[in-house]
Amino acid sequence: MDMNKYEFLPDDFEFVGSKQDITKDSVTPSLPAWKDALNRFKKNKGAVVGLVCIVIIALMAIFAPMFSSWEFDAIDTSLANISPNGTHFFGTDAYGRDLFVRTWEGTRVSLFIACVAILIDVIIGMTYGLISGYFGGRVDSILQRIQEIINSIPTLVILTLLLMVMKSSLFTIIIALSFTEWIGMSRITRAQVLRIKEEEFVLASRTLGASDFFIIFKEILPNIYSQMIIMVMMSIPNAIFYEAYLSFVGLGLPIPQASLGTLINDGFASITIYPYMMVIPVIIFSILMLSFNLLGDGLRDALDPTMKEM
Repeated sequence: MDMNKYEFLPDDFEFVGSKQDITKDSVTPSLPAWKDALNRFKKNKGAVVGLVCIVIIALMAIFAPMFSSWEFDAIDTSLANISPNGTHFFGTDAYGRDLFVRTWEGTRVSLFIACVAILIDVIIGMTYGLISGYFGGRVDSILQRIQEIINSIPTLVILTLLLMVMKSSLFTIIIALSFTEWIGMSRITRAQVLRIKEEEFVLASRTLGASDFFIIFKEILPNIYSQMIIMVMMSIPNAIFYEAYLSFVGLGLPIPQASLGTLINDGFASITIYPYMMVIPVIIFSILMLSFNLLGDGLRDALDPTMKEM
C-alpha cells in the first residue's frame, strides 16, 4: 500500500478529552408526556392529513349553510335537476333543492352523530367498564351477562322496534345507538382496569385507606385514558356509518331533513341520469370516514407506541 498518497494533518491524532469531557454523559432533555405524544403524532403524515380534512369538513358543515343564500329544505321545481354550476356548486335535486347546502347540512348531522357517539362511549361505556372491572366478582359477572344479552340483539332490530313506538327522527337513532354503541368501549375499559388494578401503586393506595372512588378516578383512570381516547376515535366512524346505513335503507331521518345517508339514498335512485347527486356526498362521506380512521391510527401510535407492534 502506497502511504505517500495519504496526507496527515497535525490535529489528526489528539486526545478526545482535550475537546470534550469524556467523563460526563450527554443526556437528552426530558419532554412532558403530552409533548412527546405530539411530536410522534406530527411525524405521522397520514394522521395530520386526516385531522386537517376533519377540521375543513367541520368548518364547511358549520358555516356553509349559514352563509348560503339557499335553504336546505326550500323546494323550487323550476330549478330541478340542475347540474353543478357557479350558482349551485353541487347542483340541485329533483325538487330543486340546492345540494351544496343539503350536503353540508347532512355532514353536520353526521358530525353531530359522531359527537353523540363520543358522549355515549364516555358516559355509559367507560362508566360501565370501570365498575365491572374494578369491583369484579359477582358484580362483574352480573354486568357482563347483562352486556352479553344486550349485545346479542342486533342494533337494526332495536331500531325497528323503536320505530314501532316512536317516529323516525334523529332522536330515535340516538336512542338506538345508546343501546349498543357503548359495548366496545366497555369491554376495552374493563380489560384495562383488570390489568391496572393489581399494580403496586393501586395496592398501596388501597392499603393506605383510599376510597374506591379515589382509586378509580385518581389511580386507574389516568393510566388508561390513552386507550380510551383511541377507542373513542375508532368508534366515531362506526357511528357515522351506522347512521348513513340506516338512512340508506330508509330508516333514517324523515324528509326533508338531510344527512349523508339520505343524500346517498336519494342520489342512488337517479345515479344513471344524474350521477353527481350520489357521487358528491359519497366522496365527502368517504373522506370523513378515512380521515377519522387515519386520526385514530395516529393517536394510537402517539399515545401508546407499544400498540403499533401488536
